[in-house]
Amino acid sequence: MALLPGPTEMSTTSLKPKSVETRQNVVILFAGDSGDGIQLTGSQFTDTNALFGNDVSTFPNFPAEIRAPQGTIAGVSGFQLHFGSVEIWTPGDQCDVLVVMNAAALKANLIKLKKGGHLIINTDGFDRKNLRLAGYVDDADPLTDGTLEHYALHSVDVTKLTRTALEGTTLGMKEKDRCKNMFVLGFINWLYSRENALNEAFLQKKFAKKPELLDANLKALSAGYFFGETSETFTTRFEVKPAPMPQGVYRSITGNQGTALGLIAGAQKAKLDLFYGSYPITPASEILHELSRHKNFGVVTFQAEDEIAAISSAIGASYGGALGITASSGPGIALKTEALGLAFMLEIPLVIVNVQRGGPSTGLPTRTEQADLWQAVHGRNGEAPIPVIAASTPIDCFDMAFEAVQIALEHMTPVILLTDGYIANGSEPWRFPAAKDLAAIHPPFIPAKESGSSSEGFLPYLRDDRGVRPWALPGQAGLQHRIGGIEKQDRTGNISYDPANHERMVRLRAEKVARIADRFKPIRLDSGPPEGEVLVVGWGSTYGAIRTAALRLQGEGRSVAHVHLRHLFPFNKGLGPLLQRYRKVLVPEMNSGQLRQLLRAEFLVDAQGFNKIQGMPFTSEEIRDGILNLMDR
Repeated sequence: MALLPGPTEMSTTSLKPKSVETRQNVVILFAGDSGDGIQLTGSQFTDTNALFGNDVSTFPNFPAEIRAPQGTIAGVSGFQLHFGSVEIWTPGDQCDVLVVMNAAALKANLIKLKKGGHLIINTDGFDRKNLRLAGYVDDADPLTDGTLEHYALHSVDVTKLTRTALEGTTLGMKEKDRCKNMFVLGFINWLYSRENALNEAFLQKKFAKKPELLDANLKALSAGYFFGETSETFTTRFEVKPAPMPQGVYRSITGNQGTALGLIAGAQKAKLDLFYGSYPITPASEILHELSRHKNFGVVTFQAEDEIAAISSAIGASYGGALGITASSGPGIALKTEALGLAFMLEIPLVIVNVQRGGPSTGLPTRTEQADLWQAVHGRNGEAPIPVIAASTPIDCFDMAFEAVQIALEHMTPVILLTDGYIANGSEPWRFPAAKDLAAIHPPFIPAKESGSSSEGFLPYLRDDRGVRPWALPGQAGLQHRIGGIEKQDRTGNISYDPANHERMVRLRAEKVARIADRFKPIRLDSGPPEGEVLVVGWGSTYGAIRTAALRLQGEGRSVAHVHLRHLFPFNKGLGPLLQRYRKVLVPEMNSGQLRQLLRAEFLVDAQGFNKIQGMPFTSEEIRDGILNLMDR
């Protein structure tokens, strides 16, 4: 591999040759203060591996405090990446390599490093002050007290080496230190036989108008790369070959990006403008940021003063003939609830994305959870059933956002799409779909010329054979009708307080939503035998961990099957018969058992829960242990 230009002229002919080991897959975790650029380092190394052709899965882990005290565990930011030449489904249970920038990062993450794994530490982050801030008793130094004897320890003064590489620049010391992450990135690129070219192109674009910062970051990146080449400490490099993946154009995509692009694709296939009304909230804000970059597709983004205004503006956009979208997390969805009931009552299309996080209330704003399922299915006053679907991976966010648009537009109903912080911020390679392969979407617009076809005039609640009412745009001659949250008379849409009419309308609206299940494809197993001992039923971001565990157990000869639900209300019509074909049913969830209770109520099946409510995703080993425990009962 040809060396890239370094910060100084150097000869490599006298260096000891480095051996190269091939690995099928590697899990690496970067950790440091939230100001150390950990997320940028991780995302850039992810993009490099994705472009190289590896399958990848990531798990960014952010601190909850906006400005946590530097050097404390509360301020630790992490980015875990699993990449390989084989199929990857999770960011990995434990890491092969842990890179830490200070003592707090080590204390928070050492438990995640495999015994015998490589530990790369920035020695500058282990002075007495950092040790004290990290909570080490009596400033005990883990680098010398035997704590790390079971790991391959590599001590590198990243701070000093970065400053040395930037001698002669006009940057201040703080600005120089901000380039440490590029030194680390360059070194990791060398360690795993990757070039700096993609990262250099990123820096040239990012700092195009700041030449001094561009020069400094490029020098730090190159210095890190050559440090690996010249250091006598690192005698081995690693190689992870490309994964066998279908041909196509790929990019690395996060769940929030996938959601935004799926919404745009849906609007384009329906030939509608997209209006996105939102209020910033972790971890959903990136959907707004991504959508705002695509105004060329008829996207209008509006940052409202609060959550109620956000959803109300989206309802107004849908009434006017656009595709109205809003998104939030659990606390914001709670504030949107009354307006959500209004959209249901009006029977107009609306997509509501809930990027779930730890709760209740503010809860764990930067941690993940699946605890909003009941809120999505039942969280409204009155009889207001709304379809609920869920994405399972970052790339699945695109598909499910597109399907949410289909359902909303073709069935004239609000639709709730559930994702969560784990898949919203995580990333994986995504093969671009061709526009021709995406289904056309047909909103039930009624043209003005048909308005006089009935002797009764326009009937806004005259339903088709699916129970769907027509979509009449305001301003069209002959399509005048009442709008509002008060109960409507069947067919005419006039205000009605008649008891019998109210019950009829309640049942008609519920029947319309129930019939949405008619459009679902037949349910299919993700893996495993068509009948047997245990069926593992998952939903949302538990997919990767469940799939990995199920495939491993199947390889061991265990009678275990896995089905992953994307339609949570209404359920797929084939789910009930499927559940009956297994002796035991296990439902892993990052909540106290919400899907489990829905399954027990709907299908009278003795589903058992396996629950984790720690703000962290399941590992595949945890799922495997849960399945084995159920089988042993």
